[in-house]
Amino acid sequence: MTDEVPKGSEPETSESLKAFGEVVKAFRKRAGLTQEQFAPLVGYSVPMVASIEQGRRLPSKEFVDRAEEVLDAFGVIQAAAKHLTRKAGLAKWFEGWAELEPLAVTLYTYENRLVPGLLQTPSYARTLFEKQIPAVSDDKIESNLIRRMERARILSERPETIFSFIVEEHALRRQMAGPAAMREEIDHILTLGERRNVDIQLMPQSRGHHSGLDGPLYLLETEENTWYAYCEGQETGQLISDPKVVSILQQRYARMRTQALSPEESVSLLREIRGAL
Repeated sequence: MTDEVPKGSEPETSESLKAFGEVVKAFRKRAGLTQEQFAPLVGYSVPMVASIEQGRRLPSKEFVDRAEEVLDAFGVIQAAAKHLTRKAGLAKWFEGWAELEPLAVTLYTYENRLVPGLLQTPSYARTLFEKQIPAVSDDKIESNLIRRMERARILSERPETIFSFIVEEHALRRQMAGPAAMREEIDHILTLGERRNVDIQLMPQSRGHHSGLDGPLYLLETEENTWYAYCEGQETGQLISDPKVVSILQQRYARMRTQALSPEESVSLLREIRGAL
């Protein structure tokens, strides 16, 4: 299983995102800069700049302000940014975190409910969308699926980002999508875990108390070395920027990494779970 978006599933965008990208491109070319020259001036990677110019990524406020300054754009870039609309297929409470994900240089994820979205295969994700309550239309399911697969592309587009995943063992043992789909899902996770920048650890069922019992936890560090956290419940989510709170959650995640199985032990357990399907 690869990270490619399924055939016919191009990432969703909006006309405002495309228009913003064209504005940035026009001012970049006016300044006589290539993407390779422009990217370090604004403090972002070349793939990120390319994605924004193509209308595939929602730019951060930092990118907008830096691009405005570097390109001396007469306020046009900042004005264009005010009219941007986000991509479809995301819960409102998740949008803030989704904007930060593509900017991460470090991304930590702990999940105790199901396979994290960034690790899901199309089959696994589709089952979640098809069985959710309240039910949604086929078009909405396809929209959600496309967006989730597009999010997962950061695992291949950000080879220098450090990704760490801690997943409860029972989330892999739950046959969310049937034996064949779960075997495919586990194979996908095993493949991703072979990457140098991806660590996948299972929290074994035999582990009693551990530091993640308060629920799912997401942490990330931006290119400006600013840390954020995100916690989610049913129909709600909270983006956390308070350094004191983020520090507490970092401590919990660090402890969980010592309480979970090592990546090598996790591979063995994943293969055991797969063999039992």
